[in-house]
Amino acid sequence: MAERLRVRVPALLGGALVLAIAGGVIWFLPSRSPVPASAPPALPILAPTPPVVEEEDEAPDEGIAANPPWTGDLDGMVERRLIRLLVVPSRTDYFLDRGEPKGVTAEYAREFERRLNRRFQTGARPIRVVYVPVVRDDLLPSLGSGKGDIAAANLTITPERRQIVDFSPPIRSDVREIVVTGPESPTLASLEDLAGREILTRRSSSYWDSLGALDGRLRANGRMGLRLQAVLEAVDDEDLLELVASGRLPLAVVDDHKARAWQRALPSLALHDDLVLRSGGDIAWAFRKDSPQLAASLVSFTKATAKGTEFGNVVANRYLVAAEQLRTSDSADRKRFLELLALFEKWGGRYRFDPLLLAAQGYQESGLDQKRRSPSGAVGIMQIRPATAQDPTVGVTRIDRLENNVEAGAKYLRHLIDVYFPDPDIAEFDRMLLALAAYNAGPSRIGDLRRRAARRGLDANRWFGEVELQAERDLGRETVAYVGNIVKYYTVYRGITEQEEARRLARTQIVAR
Repeated sequence: MAERLRVRVPALLGGALVLAIAGGVIWFLPSRSPVPASAPPALPILAPTPPVVEEEDEAPDEGIAANPPWTGDLDGMVERRLIRLLVVPSRTDYFLDRGEPKGVTAEYAREFERRLNRRFQTGARPIRVVYVPVVRDDLLPSLGSGKGDIAAANLTITPERRQIVDFSPPIRSDVREIVVTGPESPTLASLEDLAGREILTRRSSSYWDSLGALDGRLRANGRMGLRLQAVLEAVDDEDLLELVASGRLPLAVVDDHKARAWQRALPSLALHDDLVLRSGGDIAWAFRKDSPQLAASLVSFTKATAKGTEFGNVVANRYLVAAEQLRTSDSADRKRFLELLALFEKWGGRYRFDPLLLAAQGYQESGLDQKRRSPSGAVGIMQIRPATAQDPTVGVTRIDRLENNVEAGAKYLRHLIDVYFPDPDIAEFDRMLLALAAYNAGPSRIGDLRRRAARRGLDANRWFGEVELQAERDLGRETVAYVGNIVKYYTVYRGITEQEEARRLARTQIVAR
């Protein structure tokens, strides 16, 4: 049955979707049916019940429809004609371009597959390397449990990781973790100048361990330690670099080769080669212990393809990343967010939607500008249409008023969660992410993507690294970028609220004295 509702997807940030071309590869393609820059966001009139979309035949997919746990060495993989590569979606290492895997890791995977088939002369039944996307903190657990055979995600070899898995010889050596700053960053002359500063990174990253070691040294020398904050595992290095370049984060710690690649797309980044937290790092593929055949195969493979070889140099220089071009931060943005925070807390609390995520969506939609109007009639901070707000399932009038506008957006998001994503197996944060995707692309479309994702062996109950990949494959980058930008702003807003709370506590302690 044809969909009853049609939803126009807004062009990211007013239609400004940046392209960068290098080596014949285009990064960040727009959706297959891009909306002109002048086209406004439009939300559907609400249906009282979820629309039904008939199942349709799909072309075979390269992914694994079923992936039961399996552990074994290379001989078993050759017999199965299957090697499962655990990857983390990334705009540098692995992404989909109209369904085709691209990125540094994808290039290496294709070469590994080609060499194995030539070595074993597989003929009409070739060995396939397939991609199993996971979130970053699931990489090594998934490897151990048999969900994949190799983990390839820009992993730095560390003593802690060596206790769990084995590694191939390095694909890239002498990697340094450096401090990167942006236009709103403080002046830093040494690592000691990081004392007392807040730094955001993933807990699963090698950066977390390096920063923890620096924190210990600072405290041992009688200085203030770091205010180390864990970000969502879905926030990758590229996201942090974008936030630093936009002035929304003061600094980040990343691998130097990745920072150099992204500096070409984000020229406001400043790379501090003199502020090094870890040097001499090696990046390699990980695999299960007690796999001597796979270990030997990876030795010969990396010898022929690592950075410094002809293949490795070509791949390293092929990809030029393009930024999402987040809005530049200024003090007015921060002030506006803090002024509106109580409103987002009120209606986010009322409709059980994370207030900071609600605020981040408001910023993505309008820059928190209640005066914003679109030619199609979308109104205010949440860019919601009067017809949508007045539908009985939302029932909010006068959305030209600030408070009513935020309430209508929050209530509509709760409606999307309750009607379209009621499954108790979906984690609450993923319910909110799926609702945000539905706010942008339409609930029936996201429902269809979840069904398609499940048929491909992806987890239909998780957005990042799962339904997100199906959306990228079928819709292009637009909805993926929409949700991703909201999570970036959410990361910033969490930092701002934590800073404000720390200041409040400090003032309270001063008064108490």
